[in-house]
Amino acid sequence: MSHFDNQFLTYAVTLYDGLSQPGYLPLFLLSFLASTLLPLGSEWLLVTMLAARYDPFMTVVVASTGNYLGATVTYLIGLWGGSWLIERVLRISLQQQERARSSYQRFGVYSLFFSWLPVIGDPLCLVGGLLRINFATFTLLVASGKLLRYVVVAWITLQATR
Repeated sequence: MSHFDNQFLTYAVTLYDGLSQPGYLPLFLLSFLASTLLPLGSEWLLVTMLAARYDPFMTVVVASTGNYLGATVTYLIGLWGGSWLIERVLRISLQQQERARSSYQRFGVYSLFFSWLPVIGDPLCLVGGLLRINFATFTLLVASGKLLRYVVVAWITLQATR
């Protein structure tokens, strides 16, 4: 068992070290992972890269693309994950699913625009898949919300580092 623990820790530390270095690939991967159901954030790396004078346009595009694709994976889990994955692995109860459905009915599909928000954003994408929201609508709302968030963070960062 200790061999597994040491090997797992070695991989985890290596992954963390790789993702914490400025660069477009780490930014893409961290942004991708941050918009899945993993509790991560990617804004700090975007800010670090902009402060180090990386190209603002490219930095925002890479972060937005990674974040949108991660949200798409979460949507697909909701769409095709099946009850076993959703209820057993992700531990989302039938009651939680029903609450999410009623929130969608109350606030509408446009709540997907707020998928960039911490804590509630990832479940919004999952429920979008569960409810079989039209993928074009999902893409328009999620991608625009995530892009707008990174543009605002980049703008604030660039103003502060002048």
